[in-house]
Amino acid sequence: GLPLVPVTNIYRRQMVSLDGGVIDFAHDFSRKTQQSISKIIENYFQELRNVNEIDLPNDLADLCGILDGADIPSKKELRRIHHENRIN
Repeated sequence: GLPLVPVTNIYRRQMVSLDGGVIDFAHDFSRKTQQSISKIIENYFQELRNVNEIDLPNDLADLCGILDGADIPSKKELRRIHHENRIN
Protein backbone atom coordinates (compact mmCIF):
# COMPACT_ATOMS: atom_id res chain seq x y z
CA GLY A 1 0.00 0.00 0.00
CA LEU A 2 0.83 3.66 0.16
CA PRO A 3 3.30 4.81 2.80
CA LEU A 4 1.85 6.70 5.76
CA VAL A 5 2.95 10.33 5.68
CA PRO A 6 2.49 12.48 8.78
CA VAL A 7 0.34 15.53 8.13
CA THR A 8 1.66 18.76 9.57
CA ASN A 9 -1.03 21.26 10.42
CA ILE A 10 0.34 24.73 9.66
CA TYR A 11 -2.52 26.38 11.53
CA ARG A 12 -2.22 26.96 15.25
CA ARG A 13 -4.64 28.46 17.74
CA GLN A 14 -3.88 31.55 19.77
CA MET A 15 -6.06 32.92 22.54
CA VAL A 16 -6.20 36.71 22.73
CA SER A 17 -7.88 39.13 25.11
CA LEU A 18 -9.73 41.99 23.45
CA ASP A 19 -11.97 44.83 24.53
CA GLY A 20 -15.66 43.88 24.27
CA GLY A 21 -16.32 46.69 21.80
CA VAL A 22 -13.55 45.41 19.54
CA ILE A 23 -15.02 41.91 19.67
CA ASP A 24 -18.48 43.24 18.74
CA PHE A 25 -16.97 45.21 15.87
CA ALA A 26 -15.05 42.13 14.70
CA HIS A 27 -18.24 40.04 14.63
CA ASP A 28 -20.11 42.74 12.69
CA PHE A 29 -17.24 43.17 10.24
CA SER A 30 -17.00 39.40 9.85
CA ARG A 31 -20.68 39.14 8.93
CA LYS A 32 -20.53 42.10 6.53
CA THR A 33 -17.45 40.82 4.71
CA GLN A 34 -18.40 37.14 4.95
CA GLN A 35 -14.98 36.26 6.34
CA SER A 36 -14.08 34.53 9.56
CA ILE A 37 -12.51 36.65 12.26
CA SER A 38 -9.45 34.41 12.07
CA LYS A 39 -9.12 35.12 8.34
CA ILE A 40 -9.50 38.88 8.89
CA ILE A 41 -6.76 38.83 11.53
CA GLU A 42 -4.54 36.61 9.38
CA ASN A 43 -4.93 38.95 6.40
CA TYR A 44 -4.14 41.95 8.59
CA PHE A 45 -0.91 40.42 9.87
CA GLN A 46 0.04 39.27 6.37
CA GLU A 47 -0.28 42.89 5.25
CA LEU A 48 1.89 44.02 8.15
CA ARG A 49 4.49 41.42 7.20
CA ASN A 50 4.49 42.69 3.60
CA VAL A 51 5.06 46.31 4.56
CA ASN A 52 8.75 46.92 4.12
CA GLU A 53 9.00 50.63 4.59
CA ILE A 54 6.68 53.43 5.48
CA ASP A 55 7.09 56.60 3.46
CA LEU A 56 8.14 59.18 6.02
CA PRO A 57 9.28 62.75 5.55
CA ASN A 58 13.09 62.91 5.50
CA ASP A 59 13.35 64.59 8.90
CA LEU A 60 11.35 61.77 10.51
CA ALA A 61 13.12 59.05 8.53
CA ASP A 62 16.43 60.38 9.89
CA LEU A 63 15.18 59.73 13.43
CA CYS A 64 14.30 56.08 12.78
CA GLY A 65 16.59 53.81 14.75
CA ILE A 66 18.33 56.67 16.53
CA LEU A 67 17.68 55.05 19.92
CA ASP A 68 18.47 51.46 18.92
CA GLY A 69 20.79 50.04 21.53
CA ALA A 70 20.62 53.19 23.65
CA ASP A 71 20.48 52.79 27.41
CA ILE A 72 17.20 54.58 28.12
CA PRO A 73 16.62 55.33 31.81
CA SER A 74 13.47 54.07 33.51
CA LYS A 75 10.58 56.38 34.26
CA LYS A 76 11.58 56.33 37.93
CA GLU A 77 15.16 57.30 37.07
CA LEU A 78 13.98 60.13 34.78
CA ARG A 79 11.79 61.50 37.57
CA ARG A 80 14.75 61.39 39.98
CA ILE A 81 16.94 63.27 37.51
CA HIS A 82 14.20 65.83 36.84
CA HIS A 83 13.66 66.35 40.57
CA GLU A 84 17.41 66.82 41.19
CA ASN A 85 17.62 69.37 38.38
CA ARG A 86 14.70 71.37 39.79
CA ILE A 87 16.32 71.53 43.24
CA ASN A 88 19.77 72.52 41.95
